[in-house]
Amino acid sequence: MKTYSINLTAILIMFLTLSSFSFAQTKAPDQKLYDTIIKLDSEFFGAYNTCDVNLEKYGSFYSENIEFYHDQGGLTTSKTDIVEGTKKNICGKVTRDLVKGSIEVYPIKNYGAIEIGFHKFHNNTQKKGTPSKAGRFVIVWQNTNNEWKITRVISIH
Repeated sequence: MKTYSINLTAILIMFLTLSSFSFAQTKAPDQKLYDTIIKLDSEFFGAYNTCDVNLEKYGSFYSENIEFYHDQGGLTTSKTDIVEGTKKNICGKVTRDLVKGSIEVYPIKNYGAIEIGFHKFHNNTQKKGTPSKAGRFVIVWQNTNNEWKITRVISIH
């Protein structure tokens, strides 16, 4: 009877390789939807990065029934609290940069889309060029009568 040694590292590498191939194949299953979400992401975080003058626009992206899950800040379910927290802690102090090429978009039938990606936040009080660690995010976008709103956010740093 032969015995086979299972190399866990080889299996893990094979799984990660196949997973990467799978993600590459499903990154943009619907190019129009992908382009829409990329545009929304750019507008939303453009308002975030300039919230001292675009705070109202920034807040307009959120649904009234928002759920924002932050690994360090916990759960927030109040649109007003999110906007006020951004005003107090972010405006003029922090900017967000998308990690180029990291966004994946998946359609949600009869609802909208899920956006997954990586981004970096820069503390504007630190010396320019100070390294920033990339964090993962998930945004659930709801499309009602061609009006897109953010209903769920998961932010992990």
